[in-house]
Amino acid sequence: MPEPLRILPGAPGAELPEGQTLPHNVEAEAALLGALLIDNRIAEDVQVRLRAEHFYDPLHGRIYEAALRMVDRNMIANPVTLKPMFDADAEMRERGGPAYLAQLTGSGAALIGARDFAAQVYDLALLRALIGVGRGMVDQALDTSELVDPKGQIEAAEVALYKVAEEGGEEGSVKSFGQATKIAVATAERALNSGGHVSGITTGLDSVNGKIGGLHPSDLIILAGRPGMGKTSLVTNIAFNAAIRLIRDREAGIADEKSVGAGVAFFSLEMSADQLATRILSEQSGISSENLRMGKISTQEFRDLARASGELEHLPLYIDDTPGLTIAALRTRARRLKRQRGIGVVIVDYLQLLQGSGNNRDGNRVQEISEISRGLKQLAKELSVPVIALSQLSRAVEQREDKRPQLSDLRESGSIEQDADMVWFVYRDEYYVQSREPKRPLEGDDAKTWEAHEDWRREMERAFGISELIIAKQRHGATGKVRLKFEARITKFSDLAEDQYAPAYDE
Repeated sequence: MPEPLRILPGAPGAELPEGQTLPHNVEAEAALLGALLIDNRIAEDVQVRLRAEHFYDPLHGRIYEAALRMVDRNMIANPVTLKPMFDADAEMRERGGPAYLAQLTGSGAALIGARDFAAQVYDLALLRALIGVGRGMVDQALDTSELVDPKGQIEAAEVALYKVAEEGGEEGSVKSFGQATKIAVATAERALNSGGHVSGITTGLDSVNGKIGGLHPSDLIILAGRPGMGKTSLVTNIAFNAAIRLIRDREAGIADEKSVGAGVAFFSLEMSADQLATRILSEQSGISSENLRMGKISTQEFRDLARASGELEHLPLYIDDTPGLTIAALRTRARRLKRQRGIGVVIVDYLQLLQGSGNNRDGNRVQEISEISRGLKQLAKELSVPVIALSQLSRAVEQREDKRPQLSDLRESGSIEQDADMVWFVYRDEYYVQSREPKRPLEGDDAKTWEAHEDWRREMERAFGISELIIAKQRHGATGKVRLKFEARITKFSDLAEDQYAPAYDE
């Protein structure tokens, strides 16, 4: 639930230019209360979003709150039953005592327009909240007595404005079965039209799409692996694939809501925006990212690079490489990108580099990670987009003979595993085989040395360029593992021609 809005007090003309008052309609409030006290069933319609603080007249707010309390207890709320609650109310006495409650019910005509009155009371409260946000912005900007932090003030203002916008949304999240079936049919239609049985956003990897059905709205996906496994490479590939698919679907005349592509917000807390762009250009041009950085390219390769750069100029992939983001600041920026750019996927690289709210003064990192993972899940639900967050693994993996990760290897794992809808692990056996290379045999070495190196070489051939994406947790389907091809030179993952699906993963 969103935090209550800061509704400005009902004192007419408070801190406003002469002759102006805050937006209000006391008559509409009185008419609504009169209708409610005549027919308590009206509470079922209006209490979903109308609260006591939305009333401009404080006494009206207290009467409304008292009436709802009575209705919640299955008691009749009318002037007679409410009278004892307001016998000692000073403001009620000024208006003639409990007789004022009877005055409210004087016109039964208000019953006809009760919903309209409630809507107007609510809308005017939003306007007062908006004025409160603006006034708060001005007051903070003028106050230089404390540390000046304009960016922090802007982020706080965006959060406050978003709360106002959030309050003005639909009445709750209850959907009729008819509405729910329409969403289900639209999802099935998207999967049918995609040609690849993708009901969510495509990863660009058919084998992965076949296992998970694409990236689904409101899902938090944790992608974890030890250093060197290719976590960032994989998520960069997925970001590019989703963004380029959106462009191609638009060119084919497919509406954005029916596309399996999406705009992507990539929060890179580890790498800079230009480093990520270099990786994508390397993948698309086929030129090693190391050679790109060092300028070791031919004229033809430079032409290929320029061509790839031109084609990707309008790619809907937005990179935020601000270091040390808090979870609150990240959510604010993601909301802004959703509103301004219509992004459909959020990626965070990586979770442990985010900071909490700063409330964990005892330095409890596990609690801070819990706050961050919970915040990412809330963001996924709030924006109705998939959120992919990269995560570190503990060093316990390195102590085992089988280096394949397990759920228990997630660093500060309890809350991460609980909040995640899917947990993926990237594993490359090649990385570990390469590190076990025995002594290279020289002329004159014994047969055992030559044989050991030959065994290692055969093992390297088997593991070379092969990666495993282990689906260790999935709320929507079975766990398992998918074998992928990985080209380390250009950091590109792609489908493996044979043996795309492996047996179910044993937890």
